[in-house]
Amino acid sequence: QVQLVESGGGLVQPGGSLRLSCAASGFTLDYYVIGWFRQAPGKEREGVSCLNSIDGSTYYADSVKGRFTISRDNAKNTVYLQMNSLKPEDTAVYYCNAVRWLRGNFWGQGTQVTVSS
Repeated sequence: QVQLVESGGGLVQPGGSLRLSCAASGFTLDYYVIGWFRQAPGKEREGVSCLNSIDGSTYYADSVKGRFTISRDNAKNTVYLQMNSLKPEDTAVYYCNAVRWLRGNFWGQGTQVTVSS
């Protein structure tokens, strides 16, 4: 079964850290572009970060640049999003996405991140 499963969300205080995981099963992440998106209540889904598994290039939205880091563990077929210096405005459901031309476009079910004191 082809799927992406996110984990690692939770409640954290402002300034804290969380690491989100996106585990792929049923396919390998090789040659995929893997992205993290988030959607806050009443807002549209927005791109946060992505990683091109072909050349290792990464992208970060301005709002998270310098605070978030995307990485990949090939052996575990998993992509991570390390989130530091979290702010209340980072509160959202975070989704993992993997896309490869003519092969597939997969989404995870989402994991809730709440930043609050």
